[in-house]
Amino acid sequence: MTRLGNARLVLDNEIRPGGVVFAGGLIGDIGEIGPGGDGLDLEGDYLIPGIIDLHTDNLERQTQPRANARWPSRSALVAHDAQCIAAGITTVFDALCLGDIGFGKARNQTFEDAVIDIAALRRQGALRAEHFLHLRCELPAEEMPEMLARAIEDTHVRLVSLMDHTPGLSGQYGDLVRYREMRRAEGLAPAEVETVIAELQGNHHAFHAANRALVIAAARARFIPLASHDDATETEIARNAAEGIGITEFPVSLQAARAARARGMRSIAGAPNLVRGGSHSGNVAVIDLVRENLLDALASDYVPGAMLEAAFIAAAEGAIALPAAIGLITSGPAAIAGLADRGRIAPGLRADLVQVRLHEGLPVVRAVWRGGVRVG
Repeated sequence: MTRLGNARLVLDNEIRPGGVVFAGGLIGDIGEIGPGGDGLDLEGDYLIPGIIDLHTDNLERQTQPRANARWPSRSALVAHDAQCIAAGITTVFDALCLGDIGFGKARNQTFEDAVIDIAALRRQGALRAEHFLHLRCELPAEEMPEMLARAIEDTHVRLVSLMDHTPGLSGQYGDLVRYREMRRAEGLAPAEVETVIAELQGNHHAFHAANRALVIAAARARFIPLASHDDATETEIARNAAEGIGITEFPVSLQAARAARARGMRSIAGAPNLVRGGSHSGNVAVIDLVRENLLDALASDYVPGAMLEAAFIAAAEGAIALPAAIGLITSGPAAIAGLADRGRIAPGLRADLVQVRLHEGLPVVRAVWRGGVRVG
């Protein structure tokens, strides 16, 4: 039995002094447990549930730390896992991209390696966080169906998202002027950029519709939650809702987020947007979604540490109370993913817990427990 005392417990609707007792990986009791005795004194720090990240691209950054430097897959995975734990993330949905969208074959290789290596490291007990798979299906990619077929039966696939990053036609890259600037900044010559645009638009018209139907059918057959990605318009939301898609992931406009809420869809947004004070690509500011109660969960996107910081920023700016802000990175993601055994500090739930101390407003993780075992 482990006893944590003298904490500020962040519960569903309140923050109160006390502590937690857990055994066998489960929370047994919460109450007014002060300092002293045979427990661990948390010195008045916050104690929150383990963070649940439904969408992280961080693995891609570990496998490709430089444009021409490919890192060994298992080494990259261990580094990625360590960064997640250091950020207080105890449940990770590794977002693996299925299909090339004009950025080279690096993402496809990350998918190929990760499906094998995450399973191997999981069996060996080498990962400190619990890792699930989030399959990001690029609908214009010709190779996507074959990649999906290799992964969809994995029981650790718990989320599937429909993506179409065709420049000039949809989502984040709908603005061709901005897209051209971005690709030229990466070193592509103007003629090369135009070739990429033409090829991707051709692939969209050739493969999008059939691939969309295939992905929806495959996810439904396994009862996996489905998300749409980068929704911009009410029309897109209406189509998604009609096809049984219950999640909008990273809506790029306030109108899309409002339409999703009106139709009962869940919404996920990127925590880096909130930490940076806005979108890096000109899309809706996440703080505005929080203020209008249009958000159910934050995800790390490309910075694991952003989740905890974003929650405290949202509360500090008065957009939401702190317990509800912490819910955006714990109970909210748990509800979306159907993980009823975690995401809250309550008796009978998993003892996934994070000790957090504020340093001049910046939240710093001091200790992490997953299933009652200290892992960070």
